[in-house]
Amino acid sequence: MTPQARAQAAIEILDQVIASAREDGPPADAIVSAYFKTRRYAGSKDRRAVRELVFAAIRRSGTIPASGRAALLGIAPQLFDGSPHGPAPVAEGEVAADERLLPGWIEPELSQLVTSDEWPALLERAPLDLRANAARTSREAVLAELPGAAPTRLSPWGLRLAADSRIDQHPLYLAGDIEVQDEGSQLIALSCAPAEGMRILDLCAGAGGKALALAAAAPAAEILATDTNRARLSRLAPRARRAGAHIATRLLDAGRESAQLADLAGSCDVVLVDAPCSGSGTWRRNPEGRWRLTPERLARLTHIQAALLDLAVPLVKPGGAMVYAVCSILAREGAGQATSFLGRHSSWRAQDISSPFGRSDGVGRLLTPAHDRTDGFFVARFAAPC
Repeated sequence: MTPQARAQAAIEILDQVIASAREDGPPADAIVSAYFKTRRYAGSKDRRAVRELVFAAIRRSGTIPASGRAALLGIAPQLFDGSPHGPAPVAEGEVAADERLLPGWIEPELSQLVTSDEWPALLERAPLDLRANAARTSREAVLAELPGAAPTRLSPWGLRLAADSRIDQHPLYLAGDIEVQDEGSQLIALSCAPAEGMRILDLCAGAGGKALALAAAAPAAEILATDTNRARLSRLAPRARRAGAHIATRLLDAGRESAQLADLAGSCDVVLVDAPCSGSGTWRRNPEGRWRLTPERLARLTHIQAALLDLAVPLVKPGGAMVYAVCSILAREGAGQATSFLGRHSSWRAQDISSPFGRSDGVGRLLTPAHDRTDGFFVARFAAPC
């Protein structure tokens, strides 16, 4: 493919990404993969170059562009020269999409710690972080077998490779000795302080990344992973088998969670509420997430988060703990949500997180890409009354 043909392919993909963002459809990664499945003529260099054009255009546009053409015009106007198989020349009066890091309405929603000098890091390409499976190996042993990897600064289990590294066919991955997991996500698991013999509930487990980290840290703990999303939860079982982890799962019906968890009342040492959120802390991995978030969606998410926190309260045993986490850098989802919880449940108290990381944000801690070199996360730990 010529550079101009690559540009035209990027425009076609961007049009699909824009439509998907408006309709809450598949993410950009999935759209790029699907596009090339039907275009086998494109070589690996072509696919990589087109992907880089697509994501560079997405990162440049803080709000949804009018079209893929407008988005690409902002980063590669020289390719609009009318060459065969390329985009048509720029028309008189045609303009590129606006360049900005964040939608204007988002800026006042950010945690006060996320000042404007930190914004560029929110969209820088993220490295590939791995977690050594502590139940089977050590980080030092993995480092010895994985050239190019470096230990992470904060997580004792973490390793870091360059962006675009591939690990899914490496013998260590196939053997279950390593798992892909951002360092920030590993720190959320550490915040639960898992120990042998504990009963730990991962209430919003998704595909189980944090449940796997908990099981690796405390193999004899009783860990239950629940979620209302069948497709996501079903991905945990094969991952657990590969890791040699023992994790029970329970699919919940939306609206019936309380009844379906009643047998756990007052019995959990720790409940992890890794709640659905804006994903603003992961925009460096999913930059089109800025296009999907709206004030209305944020309001719905904060309502869901509060409901999940309240759902978890009766499940924690006296003197036990609840850990609340979101991959968000927005105050309403982080420090604001934690403060609201304590206002509704005055007998509970905020608890210091052992091995503190990040920065203090209200009653919790905030991790950000600029300050901590991780995805953005807020985490707070609450102690139940005895």
